[in-house]
Amino acid sequence: MSMKPTIRLIAVGDPEELKDVWNSAESLTLRQVLERAPARSLDPIDPAWMDLPPDHFIPKYMESSGGLPVYDPPGLDLSLEANGRRASEPDASSAGPAKAEGTSADGFPDSIAEADAVRMAYAPDIEQAASFLRSGLSVLVYCDKLVVQHLWKEMTRRAHLEAKLLEVPGEEDGGLMPRGLRQRQLAVLRSMIRALKKGDILVIPHLDLLAGGDSSLPTESRELIELVYELSDRLMLAFADRSLPIHEVLAARFAVRQEITGVRRTVTLPDGTEKPLGRALVTAGEAARFTRFDPEGLYKNVSGMNPVRIRHALQYAVQEEASGHPVDPIVLYRAIRVFKAKTSANFEVPDVSFDQIGGYEGVKAELWRALRLMTGSYRLPDERLRQELIPRGFIFHGLPGTGKTLFAKAVANQMNATIQVVSGPEVTDMYVGESERKVRELFAEARRNAPAVLVFDEFDSIATQRSGRDDGGSRAGNALVAQILTEMDGFRPDVPMLVIGTTNRLDIIDEALLRPSRFKAVAIPLPNREERRAIAVVHSAHFKVDVSPALLDLIAGATEGMSGDDVRSLFRDACVGMHCEDPPRPPDARRLGELVGLLRKSKQQQDASKAERRHSAMETRRNPQDAVGPTGVPVWVTPEQDAPTQGAPEE
Repeated sequence: MSMKPTIRLIAVGDPEELKDVWNSAESLTLRQVLERAPARSLDPIDPAWMDLPPDHFIPKYMESSGGLPVYDPPGLDLSLEANGRRASEPDASSAGPAKAEGTSADGFPDSIAEADAVRMAYAPDIEQAASFLRSGLSVLVYCDKLVVQHLWKEMTRRAHLEAKLLEVPGEEDGGLMPRGLRQRQLAVLRSMIRALKKGDILVIPHLDLLAGGDSSLPTESRELIELVYELSDRLMLAFADRSLPIHEVLAARFAVRQEITGVRRTVTLPDGTEKPLGRALVTAGEAARFTRFDPEGLYKNVSGMNPVRIRHALQYAVQEEASGHPVDPIVLYRAIRVFKAKTSANFEVPDVSFDQIGGYEGVKAELWRALRLMTGSYRLPDERLRQELIPRGFIFHGLPGTGKTLFAKAVANQMNATIQVVSGPEVTDMYVGESERKVRELFAEARRNAPAVLVFDEFDSIATQRSGRDDGGSRAGNALVAQILTEMDGFRPDVPMLVIGTTNRLDIIDEALLRPSRFKAVAIPLPNREERRAIAVVHSAHFKVDVSPALLDLIAGATEGMSGDDVRSLFRDACVGMHCEDPPRPPDARRLGELVGLLRKSKQQQDASKAERRHSAMETRRNPQDAVGPTGVPVWVTPEQDAPTQGAPEE
């Protein structure tokens, strides 16, 4: 596709003189124009262009460089202009070591705008998209909404294209304009597509919202698809959020699909050099507010956030934690976690540590190894090898009350991560496609809040083995498992995110999820005697129940077969008796022995009830004619039911 290249010019002298000479230069070359009205360019100029007439180019007159490097036109020496030095070179007469304009001596910028942060953090992605656009290929970019306005401007600029932005027209823009938002956009889109010419590119900043944001095809989506395919040779650049699905037939209109998420360890400066993210996106004033500032440590806590949110998080951390004297970097990381939790409706900052979990030393050691891999504590010969060793998820399985969710919170705390605990049944929905959409949104939110831990409680309710039956329920369950598999395989190794499922029915989890490269199964069994004693020590201190070592030994022995939650209930009830009963009941050996007896009696009653239901079910299967209800209808009892229900079994 032939198009006029754009040249961004900064006048050395009078900007109006530059415009006048350019507009009146009918028989001049570009060299002669720039000799008469000296100007520098924000982009390198091909020497062959200097002998072409100005009407071969599209001029853009810039007032400043915005911190970007500027270039002299080839063959023209403008070094004596503009205060006697090139704008792209440092002032040799300035005191102190040479440094880039707007950068402190220790490498931190004096200030940074959101647009500059996005431009540097996503420089490789922007250049890749621009290369496709220069080749005449339409591009669909999946990214966060916060960075869209900065990305499209830089992508079209680097592609040397004239951007035509699809904006939301107001109702006053025309008496015949439809009233609905999407209808107004579609009306404008129709006229813009037909008016596009060579060298133009249509920018659609919110294709997902324009398409309806679901997998179905409402009237507006059908009209949109018809419009974008009407002139398939027109160049387009569109943006969408991963959590809002776009129908495949619409996405297929774009030759290239590109995903931009999180940030890399290094960013690319305007001069092409690379710099650690912790130094490029942190101002000198912010870095000075923290003692022993660690750029690498900062990256581990913001790797899943986009550059705009990183800037917001740093501003919040400085304001809340370091407005006075400098503080330790750990305070910075804690403030960033709080910021992420406050800006997300579902994620929270965990407050459980491994020290608060008694016993289970083997489980702790296994999890510690995984966490040290994720945090880079192990020295490995190759960074790519570390990325392959990092686990994607765990499945904690064991009986109820063994502390599976507690371990998940401790893992998140050790990662300096936010955490979201989702009950499996919360994900399921009666409408087709809604369950998969919820899973996509959960994973997208977790990636935006990385480091993050996403916990699916009762994982077996959404990850059961896929069935070959052709009924609606089986198809919905199979689609949900497939969506989880897709999200697990889409992890970026440099974005620390962990998925944990908890279940007491590992036997019904789909085998594809139990692959070691996806979920690693970690058994959390009932605690043994030593572990029960360690659990008792933790909870006695938590509930401020003073217990002697000998009594702790007695409790550990008397709670055989009980879970950590059962042991916790003893000290909780002892605390209630000590402070909330009249007269108070001291937590002595007699009182704790009584509580152990009550707990054991309750356990025995539960076991007896389960055995009775199991026996009744077996008898029912042997002699179904003997089990009849008051109305003569057979009563079918399964071991999982708490009470018999009337009706026939489902075949």
